[in-house]
Amino acid sequence: MKAKDFDKKFDAGEDITAHLDLSGVKRPKQEAKRVNVDFPSWMVESLDREAKRMGVTRQSVIKVWIAERLEDTTRNIAL
Repeated sequence: MKAKDFDKKFDAGEDITAHLDLSGVKRPKQEAKRVNVDFPSWMVESLDREAKRMGVTRQSVIKVWIAERLEDTTRNIAL
């Protein structure tokens, strides 16, 4: 398909995803990077209870809580 035909489809609001190669697409700053963190046993037990209550993994709880804290911190700095 020629670029001008592609542009016309896009401008007309047509679905152009079939014409895209999305196999190598990555979201910026979303690549996973492994880190090791040591927690006291009481903290792991509390995380496990919360994870069970929420029906998710311990890792999910940790990620969500850290993300929330970082967003709050960033928001407060911007004020």
